[in-house]
Amino acid sequence: MRRDFVIYDLETTGLSPDEEDLIQIAAIRFRDGKPVTGESFFSYAKPRRAISSFITSYTGITNGDVRGAPSPCEVLVEFSRFVGGSTLIAHNGLRFDSKFLAATCVRGGVARREVPSIDSIWLSKAVFGNQRGTRHGLDIVIERLGIRPDVRRHDARGDVELLGLAVSHLWRHLNLPHDAAGVRRHETHLPKP
Repeated sequence: MRRDFVIYDLETTGLSPDEEDLIQIAAIRFRDGKPVTGESFFSYAKPRRAISSFITSYTGITNGDVRGAPSPCEVLVEFSRFVGGSTLIAHNGLRFDSKFLAATCVRGGVARREVPSIDSIWLSKAVFGNQRGTRHGLDIVIERLGIRPDVRRHDARGDVELLGLAVSHLWRHLNLPHDAAGVRRHETHLPKP
């Protein structure tokens, strides 16, 4: 069975989904074990308060970048339309990205839908093992896979491009079927489009 996936990445004003906001999201469609050319999503989002100088130095995203952007919830409505019936894939998605998506929906007071999601860390653990001390951060995974980053890290556009390459490699290593049958999933929330 053929199945579409959407690989995505968020940048935020901090680590707490209940206190902080997303400020950037990027995504690519993924099918048959590889990114689909020309099918992508990108948006800045305007947070409730100013972006700190630390976050700007880490992500490169400035208050000027988000000044005229839609609210995080408005961005997620558009993102939800892009996702459609696809399964989401994010790196550390269970512990980070999915929590930000759900918290943004709650803050925005929008009707939500459950969307199946895969944390690409699970793919990395399946390939590289889960022994004590084995780390699975994106930088380590791309290094292990021999991917040389030529994009800005901690910008959602660059990170989603790297993650797309990493997931393609991991997919092949695991010889996954087109629908990724057998890969653990969790539920996250997006606004109903």
